[in-house]
Amino acid sequence: MQVSVESTGGLQRKLTVAVSEDVIDQAVQSRLQNLTRTAKIKGFRAGKVPIKVVKQHYGSKVRQEVLGEVLQSSFYEAVSKEKLRPAGNPSFDAQQAEPGKGLEYTAVFEVYPEIRLAELSGETIQKPAVEISETELNAMIDNIRQQQVEWDVVDKPAAEGDRVTIDFKGMIDGEVFDGGEGQDMPVELGKGRMIKGFEDGLLGVNANDEKVLELTFPDEYHAQDLAGKDVQFVVQVKKVESAKLPEVDAEFAKRLGVADGDIAKMRDDVKANMQRELDTTLKNKTKQIVMDKLLEVNNIEVPVALADTESQNLMNQMRNNLVNQGMKPEQVTLEPSMFKAQAERRVALGLLMSEIVNSQKMTADADKVRSFVQDVANSYEKPEEVLAWYYGDKQRLGEVESLVLEEQVVDWVLGQVSVEEQKQSFNELMYPEQK
Repeated sequence: MQVSVESTGGLQRKLTVAVSEDVIDQAVQSRLQNLTRTAKIKGFRAGKVPIKVVKQHYGSKVRQEVLGEVLQSSFYEAVSKEKLRPAGNPSFDAQQAEPGKGLEYTAVFEVYPEIRLAELSGETIQKPAVEISETELNAMIDNIRQQQVEWDVVDKPAAEGDRVTIDFKGMIDGEVFDGGEGQDMPVELGKGRMIKGFEDGLLGVNANDEKVLELTFPDEYHAQDLAGKDVQFVVQVKKVESAKLPEVDAEFAKRLGVADGDIAKMRDDVKANMQRELDTTLKNKTKQIVMDKLLEVNNIEVPVALADTESQNLMNQMRNNLVNQGMKPEQVTLEPSMFKAQAERRVALGLLMSEIVNSQKMTADADKVRSFVQDVANSYEKPEEVLAWYYGDKQRLGEVESLVLEEQVVDWVLGQVSVEEQKQSFNELMYPEQK
């Protein structure tokens, strides 16, 4: 077998392979010989068909099968010989392989980039540091009170913070649009959950009022057939209610699972829950910062084939999410190009992390894997069954090991760089959109 490799730019390679006729003919003859024992041809007993007759009946087909198999096997032999690592599927261009002339073909494909990890010892990472203040604890308890609000019917005009229960009919050009009608729908005024102008238009209404709202759907509205269109809502107000928040007392503490109603213990429990959420967010935020640093200091050329595959995967995930949230499949218009930047980032990080794992000879810490699975199992009624479920399947356990390896890579990077703590409040870290 003769092999030559040509670099055609970037990560793309053109491999030319020539396989001698002897190799092909030997494989063809061997397969034809096997067929003499199984071929059923009229006029001959089973197992007694001469190879010449078998060749006349099956020779052409057998040769095509052999050529396909030789092309595949010789390709992988050639890339192994040339120490190439194909990224994505190759594109083959085989010349017409006539009997007696062997097989010659070209294969065009990308290879994985050679990665030389940048030195990290001179780099600095700013890592968020957060402590939960009493003010933030009080705010969280107020949020919980909001979640347990009770509504009292009132005989007064609706104000911001009140809730109105309505029947409505939405019309575009005089016709009710799909999904444009509703009955007994509660609307909290001031929450901003309806399209712009809807909630404001209900300020001041009383029970049994009828109100007509002339509004416009946002240009970026998720239902494209409604986006940017003028709409008229005819609203019937059925009742107006005002919020009644529970007092922070022993009864409130019992609702939150504190059996004896001890308010101090309730506060400790709420703070512990906040701390658990904070720890998870800190870990994820730190991981993101570390990954950003790796991409910043390492210039990785991403194979187009891998990025295209990842873009397709991300698009499919988004489409499934939108459909599961209630959108119709025909309303979801997505293109892989929309996810190109995200896909390239994910592929580049995957290559970098793989290089770190290999160069540092990392393996998933068994104790950390066990701890991870145990944490998941503890949230179920029968933890022992969840443990057995994970440890009973290598693929499931492998997914956990991959997550643990990611954490180990993050820890390794943090050990290489200078780390500066950047103080933040709980709300700044947890709710950056409110900043």
